[in-house]
Amino acid sequence: MWSHAVLAQGKAAKNPIIHADVPDMSMVRVGDTYYMSSTTMHMNPGVPIMKSNDLSNWELINYAYDRLGEVDAINLENGKNAYGAGSWASCLRFHKGTYYVSTFSSTTGKTYIFTTENLENGPWESHTFSPSYHDHTLFFDEDGKIYMIWGGGKLRMVELKEDLSGVKPGTERVLIENATAPSGPNVMLPAEGSQLFKVNGKYYLFNISWPQGGMRTVIVHKADQITGPYEGKVMLQDKGVAQGGLIDTAEGTWYAYLFRDYGAVGRIPYLVPVEWVDDWPVLGEEGKVPGQLDLPANGSLIPGIVASDDFKLKKKDRDLPLVWQWNHNPDPAYWSVRERKGYLRLTTSRVDTSLMEAKNTLTQRTIGPKCTGVTRIDIAGMKDGDFAGLALLQKLYGQLGVKDENGQKVLVMINADSGEAKEIERVPLNTSSVYLKAFCDFTDRRDEANFFYSLDGKDWKAIGSTLHMKYTLPHFMGYRFALFNYATKSPGGHVDFDYFHITDQP
Repeated sequence: MWSHAVLAQGKAAKNPIIHADVPDMSMVRVGDTYYMSSTTMHMNPGVPIMKSNDLSNWELINYAYDRLGEVDAINLENGKNAYGAGSWASCLRFHKGTYYVSTFSSTTGKTYIFTTENLENGPWESHTFSPSYHDHTLFFDEDGKIYMIWGGGKLRMVELKEDLSGVKPGTERVLIENATAPSGPNVMLPAEGSQLFKVNGKYYLFNISWPQGGMRTVIVHKADQITGPYEGKVMLQDKGVAQGGLIDTAEGTWYAYLFRDYGAVGRIPYLVPVEWVDDWPVLGEEGKVPGQLDLPANGSLIPGIVASDDFKLKKKDRDLPLVWQWNHNPDPAYWSVRERKGYLRLTTSRVDTSLMEAKNTLTQRTIGPKCTGVTRIDIAGMKDGDFAGLALLQKLYGQLGVKDENGQKVLVMINADSGEAKEIERVPLNTSSVYLKAFCDFTDRRDEANFFYSLDGKDWKAIGSTLHMKYTLPHFMGYRFALFNYATKSPGGHVDFDYFHITDQP
C-alpha cells in the first residue's frame, strides 16, 4: 500500500472522500481501476458512473441513461414532478467482461438493468421489467445463477432469467424475515439498502437501519449459502456513517464505502478500513470512522465531480460536459450551446409560475466545505414576464435573477427558506448583461448561502438575505447550482449564459 511514506508527508486521504452529494454508492474494482455508481433521483441524465485509480480521487465518466422514461412526472409536465423520486440506490457489478448497472423507479414502476462492455463509452443495452424492486442488490453467483435481493425489514430474493428480461417464476422467497433485528427492537428505518458480496466462499449482506433515538447503523448478515440461514450483527455505529458495501484493493486491503447525511450539501461518501476477524468484516478503527486514511490524498472535486464551463465547443465535444444534469427530462428543442457560439441559450417553451416547475433548468452539485458559483447572462432576448438567472435548487431554494417587467429589467433575489418564496430585494437594471454569484458555506453544517451581483464582473454587491439551506426529504438531494429561465406570461424569450465558473473558495 501507500502507507508510511504517504502518511509521513501528510498526504493521506481525508474523510469524507467526496464532500458532495454522492449517495447510495455501489462500487467495483476491475484490475486496479475502481468504478462507482450513485443516485441523482429526478436529475437527467441519471445514474452517474465515476472512476478512480486510488479510491480517493474520483471523476464522472458516464451515466447509465439519458432519459428514464417519458411519463409526465419525469418530464415535469401537466402539474406532475419526480422530485425525490426518479431512480435511486443503483447496483454496479462486473461479470465476465460485462458491466451491469441496475436500478429501479417508483415513478415508472419498473426495475432496470443497463449493460455495457465499455463503462466509459457504451453503448448501453437496457433491460426492464416489472415490478420495481426497491433498494435491490444484483448478484451473480459462481453457479451461473443471477439473483436480486430487495426490500426493507423483511428482505426478499428472486432469481432472474439469464437474459435479464424478468424474474424466474416461482423463485421468490423471504430471505431474512427481520433484517433489522440486530440493531434492536425500536427502529425508525428498517433494514434497507441491500448490497450482497461473496468473500472466501461466504455471503455478506450489508444493510442500513436507524434505531429510534440513535443513528444510522451498518448491519451485516453472513451465511454459508446464498439462501441462508443468515446470522446478523451491527458492524458500525458512528457519526451516522452507513449504507454501502465492501471494496478491496489489488494488494488485498479492504474498505467499506458508506455515506453520511451531512445537512444541505447532501449525503457524502466516506471510506472505512475493514479488518477480517473470524470471517466477519470489522469496520472502523476501534469502532470509529477515521478522519484520515492510508490512501493517497484526495484533491479538489474540481473538475472531476463539478467543473467550470465556458460553453465553448471543440469539434468532438459533447454539447454539455458530464458534470451537468437537467432538473427532470429536458426539452432539447429549447436549449442550445450551438445557436450562439460560446453561450448556453435557454429559450422558454411554456408558461410556469416558479423555479420548481421550470423546464430546462441546468444544474451542478454544490460542494463542501465552501463553494462559489458565478455566471454572466445576456438578457437582451427576454420577453415580458420572463425570469432568468442563478439559483440554489432544493425545496427551500434561493434565486437571483433578472425579471422583465414591461420591457424594464429588474434584478430580484428570492428566498424560499421559510417554505414560501419571498422577494427580498430588487434593483433596477439598465444593462443588457449582468454577473450573478452564489456562495455556499457548508462548514460544520453552517448551511448558509449568500447572493451577489456585479455589472462589470469585478465590483460585487450583496443582494437579498442569507439563504438558510436545509436538506428536505421531498427533494432528497443536496443543494445544486442551477441556471434557469422561465416565462410567466408568454413563451419564446431567451437568455444566453456566457459561462458558469465554480471554485471551492469564497
